[in-house]
Amino acid sequence: MPHIDLPAGYPGIRSLFMYSPVTALPLNNLVQTLLHDKETSTLTPGERELIATYTSSLNNCKYCASTHGAIAKYQLDGNEELVRNVVADFEHSDLSPKMKALLKIAAKVQRDGKDVTAHDISFAKEQGATEKEIHDTVLITAAFCMFNRYVDGLATWAPNDEAVYDAIGKQRATEGYMTKPFVVSESK
Repeated sequence: MPHIDLPAGYPGIRSLFMYSPVTALPLNNLVQTLLHDKETSTLTPGERELIATYTSSLNNCKYCASTHGAIAKYQLDGNEELVRNVVADFEHSDLSPKMKALLKIAAKVQRDGKDVTAHDISFAKEQGATEKEIHDTVLITAAFCMFNRYVDGLATWAPNDEAVYDAIGKQRATEGYMTKPFVVSESK
């Protein structure tokens, strides 16, 4: 049960965006830029969604981890196994050494930004990461810590039906974050 009176039928952050449209617009613009726009980063949208998914899973935010995992799957040509492996143990996944180094940085930012060391940055660069990709990883991780706490701090509804996340993932991967959300039955 949400801590505040949120509109029914909208899961997770979507209910908060419906509740407060004035804050929804800049937050949607931010996530559109961070995750979806192709010209804003040399990381692919799928790689950026993986960072959001991984961060959300570390924060135990079911709605965000499930939603962004589904989006990542669609951004990565349906590779659901890769998404699951990244969440479970990215070190033994099929990710590139560069992405593994970036996820190590993401894990440190998720705990405490001050945990990131010069060695972590040097190692990521040795693995092929650019300064822009390191910047984007830190910013995505920091933003998703905020989004996860926003969603869970107000106890938003997170559906149990994986098909709901799959539908959201397909829509967001195709249309981005600036489109209207669809309504979901809260029984799912």
